[in-house]
Amino acid sequence: MVNIRPVSDLRNNFTDISRTIHETSEPVFLTKNGYGDMVVMSIEAYERKIFESDIYLKLKEAEIEAKSTDKRYTHEEVFSELRSRIKDKDTDNV
Repeated sequence: MVNIRPVSDLRNNFTDISRTIHETSEPVFLTKNGYGDMVVMSIEAYERKIFESDIYLKLKEAEIEAKSTDKRYTHEEVFSELRSRIKDKDTDNV
């Protein structure tokens, strides 16, 4: 359920808002003069949103690339390349 509160609640009921965003992992929308003004969310929820946005962007890029070429990779090719990159990275750190 969407939680909408007046911005004055941020000052007057900060503890309640903080508890709500941490318990529900959902943002609280704050209004000023009846109009949306800002959103308050926990750091964990914010980081999760950023992570999900990054994943979505990477999937969208992969989808665009897949549409632009007929080249496809097997499971073995992909994991072989990943193992090679990991091995190279490990030897660089030594």
